[in-house]
Amino acid sequence: MIESAHSRRMELLKARTGFWAVAAAFLVAMAFSTVPAPLYPLYGFSTFTVTVVFAAYAVGVVASLVLAGHVSDRLGRRRVLIPALALEAVAAVLFLTGTSLPVLLAARFVTGLGVGMITATATAYLHELHAAHRPGASGTRFEIVSTAANIGGLGVGTLAAGLLAQFVTSPLRTPYLFFLVLLLAGIAAVAVSPETVRTAGAYRYRPQRVTTGRGPGYLAAATGTFAAFSVFGFFASVAPGFVAGTLHHSSRLLAGVIVFAVFGGSAAAQTLTTHLTARAKTAVGLAAQAAGVLTLVTGMHLASLPVFLTGGVLAGVGAGVLFKASIGTVVAFAAPAERGAALAGIFLIGYAALAVSALAIGVATQVAGVVTVMTWFAAALFTLLTAVATLSRRARTTILL
Repeated sequence: MIESAHSRRMELLKARTGFWAVAAAFLVAMAFSTVPAPLYPLYGFSTFTVTVVFAAYAVGVVASLVLAGHVSDRLGRRRVLIPALALEAVAAVLFLTGTSLPVLLAARFVTGLGVGMITATATAYLHELHAAHRPGASGTRFEIVSTAANIGGLGVGTLAAGLLAQFVTSPLRTPYLFFLVLLLAGIAAVAVSPETVRTAGAYRYRPQRVTTGRGPGYLAAATGTFAAFSVFGFFASVAPGFVAGTLHHSSRLLAGVIVFAVFGGSAAAQTLTTHLTARAKTAVGLAAQAAGVLTLVTGMHLASLPVFLTGGVLAGVGAGVLFKASIGTVVAFAAPAERGAALAGIFLIGYAALAVSALAIGVATQVAGVVTVMTWFAAALFTLLTAVATLSRRARTTILL
């Protein structure tokens, strides 16, 4: 009996340690994915070229989500998470080998491949480890930690890169070297964490099944996700260059702080609105993103950094809450047998929005100034947000009928 109690305590301890180890590795991986954001102006590329490099990352994520985002359910979490982290380490090495466009395209694509495998795997891993070390407890801690690691990590990466680029030598090498060390440490931490998936029998591989869903509820979620990720795409690709070029603030630290504030605000808002209903989340998300985009464009026209930053934070808050509402809508409307495929479809729409929005802005800047382009972009976002509001209202009416 004593030995059994001791074994149980050891299992709980391993699960708790593994939970925080995986959370740290998750945060490092997501942070690494945004390291280039404040560094793009240092490469000397045009806005269009920067958006192409960023789109390579989004393409890698989409490909990985379809091909490998689901295989940890059968192969085990560690067997997928460790190779995914290794891909991130390979990307860091690529960044260290040079600053040419082909190298950056390859490094960003490999980064996307790793992130596509990590997001679903690490989230599921955290959920299972949390349930193992806190059986019967609510999922609040899991939701807070996973959101902080995922969305919060995106902001941490830009902040760390901005700090390192501002105050150390070799700004295009040191941030990647720093995160390479952290990624290797993350691999070691995951390697000693307990596995939560029991593998049995032969595994016949199939790509992730994706469904597009039907009805106004799913269309509202898909449109809201596209609008939210479009905002994220702008700040992770074009915004640092605008601050350095048009606003004449060349500080790498400032660029990192701005993107950190947007993603940090998004993560905080998602956490603080956990207990709101889906309808309330949608309303808050729409209002905050609309107000944020309007303030953002106003700041660009006025060439005012404070107004621009205020708008960015508001837009990030709105995008985060709107995306959280979209996920909740899909979970509520999709049949249990199609829920995973429907969620996969939503994530694919989100990462496709990253690529499409960034490329659209890049192409448009070839014929017009960035302020004009962002005015058009804001108009397109307002159209999307209006569509979300209309579709959400129709979805509620359908339920009542």
